[in-house]
Amino acid sequence: MSRTYVTSKRLGALRVTLTGRDWTVLMTLRQLRLASGRQLTRAHYPDVTPRRARQHLASMVQRGLIARLPRMVGGFRAGSAGYVYQLDLAGSRLLEPGQTFRRPDDPGGRLLDHSLAVSELFTDLAVAHRHGELTLVSFTAEPACWRHFSGPGGGRQVLKPDCAVVTQQGRFEDRWLIEVDRATEAVSVVQRKCELYRRYWQTGAEQARFEVFPRVLWLVPDQRRYDALIEVFGRLPVDVWPLFTVALAEDAVARIAQGAHQ
Repeated sequence: MSRTYVTSKRLGALRVTLTGRDWTVLMTLRQLRLASGRQLTRAHYPDVTPRRARQHLASMVQRGLIARLPRMVGGFRAGSAGYVYQLDLAGSRLLEPGQTFRRPDDPGGRLLDHSLAVSELFTDLAVAHRHGELTLVSFTAEPACWRHFSGPGGGRQVLKPDCAVVTQQGRFEDRWLIEVDRATEAVSVVQRKCELYRRYWQTGAEQARFEVFPRVLWLVPDQRRYDALIEVFGRLPVDVWPLFTVALAEDAVARIAQGAHQ
């Protein structure tokens, strides 16, 4: 099949053959934009062997539903599990009929690393949900999770968390806005973003819609960055301290499972 043009006839033929797993993978990649073969396998193939999962992903590539990036993650030993996937033309058009799409580009290394870190959080939460460790109600990635609001003087501002997560404990829902921090930016950038969260909190827009303001969880790669963010939070006005919390990325599921009010 041509990778630059997909006919309506071909789309129709593809649509009637898609399985539930095909659709699930497509919708996940629409949400996350990028995910590795290992992440997709963990999230969506619990009932088959890794080999069968790789075969299914390869078939989706052959049908033009998803595309592999030319680079791999995890080094040579990662094998085909190290492929990184995104939607291809046919997959995009099946999900959003009538829209025009172009062949997906290869993202830069920094964007790739960050996107895969967000996808890893989604994967860990999906697995935890399947194992009963928590109840994942929703996971919303960029840009759908962004918040638009009026700043000082009526200027339009945009708050850009990396994802929004809703979990449930009993009758209660916990809401999170999550920053996947890779320690690639100065702490002054973190402080400015905290100030933007504070301004959004002060609008009351989130509280009017959901009755509560989400807990802002910063996920960091190591203890040094953890300590640096604690210092940043300590310099903020006292009344906004409860908005923020921080955890090591490896402890993300455990922290979210504790609840937003802990």
